Amino acid sequence: MVPERLNLKGRDFLSLHDFTAEEILAMIELAEELKEKKKWNVPHPYLQGKTLGMIFQKSSTRTRVSFEVAMYQLGGHALYLNAADMQLGRGESVADTARVLSRYLDGIMIRTFAHDDVVELAEYASIPVINGLTDLLHPCQALADLLTIKEKKGQLSGLKLAFVGDGNNVCHSLMFGCAKVGIDVAVVTPKGYEPKEEIISLAKQDALKHGVSINITNDPVEAVKDADVVVTDVWASMGQEAEQAQRAQDFAPYQVNDKLVSHARPDYIFLHCLPAHRGEEVVEDIIDGPNSVVWDEAENRLHTQKALLAMLL
Repeated sequence: MVPERLNLKGRDFLSLHDFTAEEILAMIELAEELKEKKKWNVPHPYLQGKTLGMIFQKSSTRTRVSFEVAMYQLGGHALYLNAADMQLGRGESVADTARVLSRYLDGIMIRTFAHDDVVELAEYASIPVINGLTDLLHPCQALADLLTIKEKKGQLSGLKLAFVGDGNNVCHSLMFGCAKVGIDVAVVTPKGYEPKEEIISLAKQDALKHGVSINITNDPVEAVKDADVVVTDVWASMGQEAEQAQRAQDFAPYQVNDKLVSHARPDYIFLHCLPAHRGEEVVEDIIDGPNSVVWDEAENRLHTQKALLAMLL
């Protein structure tokens, strides 16, 4: 049995905006417990006999491996489904795919491009659907980031996080997650690369409710000033390769380097969801330096997703 928590059985996990602060903190708390159990080799087969279908329309390292290992460690089974090999890749509707998979599986994780596809999948599936990444949101990454921040800082509420770079899916989900748990957020991007207005609006509503601020700026020094956490991501995400040259030019002044982080708190931590391009969005001295916690962050994808799976399935 999963340790007694809030009842999230049967819920979808599409966006952190859909969950209360209490629910997000419960996920993080369970992740901490499961991480400790794994460390001491204490069995925790909470999903014995359960099966997770994993649909991939985007290539993956961390998402695939962490979800597959998570199900194994929880006593269940993960099934890799390449969208190109499914009837979904030959024109079967998302709705019909959802209806069929619901008859075989206990949950679905999908990593894809269009967020609307995940919303539709969840609408027609009778089992929990987990957003493993869309072009709009990456809630699993944000949850792992929050666990990492809590581990390294001993708290969440009262901190400041600076996101430097493209106002992308990772940025969107961090805005939602941080607003819910009491972390001030400063997002800095070049002009024209800001987060989507609809996300900013929703995140600011959450922030107001929890007494924190969401600040969007084009000034890197202003954003990073006194930050406890500095986060960046690649300048061109999957599907944006054609924009690589233009983006490299636009984002050059937003590189996370020694000069920029000198404005953060001396004990700041550096996060990056990976893969990283050293010499582009971040210099080697930062990502491989003493303030970087990117490998703990990557590991925590496993533990937070285990908590998610245990609570939802």
